[in-house]
Amino acid sequence: MDQRIRDSFARQSLMATFGAALVEIAPGRVTLTAPILPLALQQHGAGHAGLTFALADSAAGYAALTLMPEGSEVMTAEAKINLLAPCIGQRLIARGEVAKSGRRLTVCRAEVFALQDGEETCIALLQATMIGVLP
Repeated sequence: MDQRIRDSFARQSLMATFGAALVEIAPGRVTLTAPILPLALQQHGAGHAGLTFALADSAAGYAALTLMPEGSEVMTAEAKINLLAPCIGQRLIARGEVAKSGRRLTVCRAEVFALQDGEETCIALLQATMIGVLP
């Protein structure tokens, strides 16, 4: 399972652009991290919500993929995010997990934390519905 998830993640050019890394894979769970780079800031100097959403969406999607059959890929069918605090710090950590895995659809959630000087602050909550697709 790990290698299949790693191979799929490696094909995501947006995650590569953001410098994201896949740091944990377990059945129904994935953790991603990314630095808050100058290329992903909004006008006030905080990390852009697009960075936060992209990381949360990928963490949730890969959590879903861990429970899908070999040969499957995953796409987001629907997602909702609550941005709780500004994206301020050195790095983001996104922890995705499966809430309910079905035959066709998988409901997931992700929490995103900003890491600043060793302290984690939850900055976003995402809930998403994922669908398995053939590559």
